[in-house]
Amino acid sequence: MPGPHEAREPVTATDVEHTVRLAVAALRSARGADWGAGAGSLEWDCWETVEHLADDLFSYAAQLGPQAPPSDTHVPFAWSRRRPGGPANVVFADREGGPAGLLMVLEACGALLTAVVRTTPSTVRSHHVFGVADPEGFAAMGVVETLVHTYDVAQGLGIDWAPDADLCARVLARLFPDVPADTDPWPTLLWATGRGDIPGRPRRTEWRWYGAPLSDGARAGSGTDASG
Repeated sequence: MPGPHEAREPVTATDVEHTVRLAVAALRSARGADWGAGAGSLEWDCWETVEHLADDLFSYAAQLGPQAPPSDTHVPFAWSRRRPGGPANVVFADREGGPAGLLMVLEACGALLTAVVRTTPSTVRSHHVFGVADPEGFAAMGVVETLVHTYDVAQGLGIDWAPDADLCARVLARLFPDVPADTDPWPTLLWATGRGDIPGRPRRTEWRWYGAPLSDGARAGSGTDASG
C-alpha cells in the first residue's frame, strides 16, 4: 500500500458506483433477517445504519453541488432524528417499503454521489469536518462509509461481507496516511475506523480521516468520529 506521498491509484466515481452495488447485493441476500437487530458495535439498528449510510452518500453529493461550495460549513439541510440516540439524517426510507425500499434509497443516494463526483471538476473544494476535500476525497469517503457500514449491518444480519483488498488499499492511501502499509488492507481499514484489531497496534477508540488532498499542502481538519 503506497504511502501518502507515493504514486497511488485515485479513488473514482466508478469506485463509488461499484462499492454501493456490491453492498446492496450483499444486503439483499439477507432474506427474512431482522433489520431491527443491532448493527455491529454501533448503537443503531441495521435499518437505521443503512439510512445513515444513504444520508452520508447524499450529503457528500450535496456538499459538491452548489456553484460555490461552502468551505467552512455543511450545506444547511435540516437534519432530524426519528428517536433519541438515532442517527441525525436528511434522508429516511419509508418503512412501508420494507428492506427492498430501504436498499433502493441506498442505491439512489449512491447514484447521486457517483454522478456528482463524475461531473465535478477536480479543482472544486468543499467543507468536511475532517478537511476541506476535493471530489476524489468525497468519493473515497463514500467508499469508506459504504465498506464499514455494510460490515456493521452484515454483522447484525448474519451475512458475509469481505470487500476487495485493492479498493481498501486505495481508500486507505487517500484518507488514512497514518496507518501501517504492511498489513492486509481490509483488516487495516476496520482497525483505522475503530472496528477491529491488527497485530502490534492498540484498538482505536477515536479515529478520523484526512479529507484534504495532498496537492493542497498540509492536510486540514480536526476531530474524531467514534460512531460512524
